[in-house]
Formats: sequence, structure tokens, C-alpha cells
Amino acid sequence: MEITQMFTGLIETTGKIVRICGSESMTLGILPESSNFDVLQGGSVSINGTCLTLESSDGAVLFFTAVRETLSRTTFNKARLGDIVNLERALPVNGRLDGHFVLGHVDAVGTIKSDRKSGNGIDRSIKIPEKLHRFMAEKGSVAIDGISLTIAGCSDCEICISFIPHTLDKTTMVLKRTGDEVNIECDVLARYLARLIDNKNEKSGDSDRSRKSVIDRLERLGF
Repeated sequence: MEITQMFTGLIETTGKIVRICGSESMTLGILPESSNFDVLQGGSVSINGTCLTLESSDGAVLFFTAVRETLSRTTFNKARLGDIVNLERALPVNGRLDGHFVLGHVDAVGTIKSDRKSGNGIDRSIKIPEKLHRFMAEKGSVAIDGISLTIAGCSDCEICISFIPHTLDKTTMVLKRTGDEVNIECDVLARYLARLIDNKNEKSGDSDRSRKSVIDRLERLGF
């Protein structure tokens, strides 16, 4: 049985892109900030929320390849030398899950629309593609550039994230500005729930009734 690599969305360290080569597929050389970021060859790493495989290393520099499909769905198609990225190793089988289930499969790219000071942190509005709206809910989870975050509010075209000082200091979010793009991964549980409701709708032909049936069942199961 194949086991999908999984992450928590809790960033371990950041790294700097020190080498880039290729166009249709891109090889990235990344230098982790932490000297304790040990990864075995063939191991999975979430880089700005994108699951990539460590192919080789040269000293402390780690090399990964982003294929055409990855480039088309993520911000890596605009990667530049010197860019800082979020890094997290795959969750070990006996690891503690403190964030939420993050697969490293980016759904789309969003754009930062505005920042508003909120105490020592910031409230950041991010424009998201229409196709992701149904997976977003207030107090739900989302991964932004690989960071497990709680949605403070959402509308038809934007989500709002409240960043605390710790998250800003320990990730690339402190460097982001209005107009910057970010990788977005929807909560996998929200995606499966939406699929379950869609399947019910297709079979019953009564979307309201089938939706209520699914919700009632989830409530009975304790969700």
C-alpha cells in the first residue's frame, strides 16, 4: 500500500534559493537557515507548501526539481535567486500533528490584497480563485505557502488570515507585501466533504435533501 507523505503546516525553518536552472522543469538549490535540517536523499520536503523530493545535496545546499505541472500550479514559476522559502520535512509515522493535515499539493495561487495592523500582528486579505471558494469557511483551516492557518473570515473572493507575531517572525510571511502571490492548499477534509456531498447530489437529484442527510450523518459521528 502506498502511503502519501503528509505535513503539519508548522514551518521548521526557512531557506534561501541559491541556485536555479532549467525552464520547462526547474532544479532548485536551497540553503536551509537551520543547520539541523537533515533530510535523506529521496525524502519529501514541503517548500512553500509544495511537496518536493530531495534529489541530491552539495554540502548544506539541497537540490529539488519542480516539474512543469508544479510550475503551472505554484509560485515557483516566478522563483528568483535569493528568494526565501518555508521548509518542513514530512511528518514521521510517530510524529505529533499540531497543525492540520497538509499534503503539499498546491491547489492554486492567491494574491495578497491588503494588510491591516492588528495589535502586534496583522490581518491579511488574500484573493483566491473562484474554484476554491467552496472549500473555505470561517474558523476552517488552510495552508498558505505551507503554513497551517485558521481562516478569520471569508467572502466570495477573499479570505482573511490573522497572523500572530510568532508566525510572522518564523516564516516568510513577514517578507510578503500587497500584490505578492502565495501558494494555497485547501483543507483536505473540506475537499472530501464537498466530494461526498456532490456524490450524494448526483445520486439523489435533490441537492438540499442530500446535503441535509450528509450534515446529519456528520453530526451523529461527532463532527
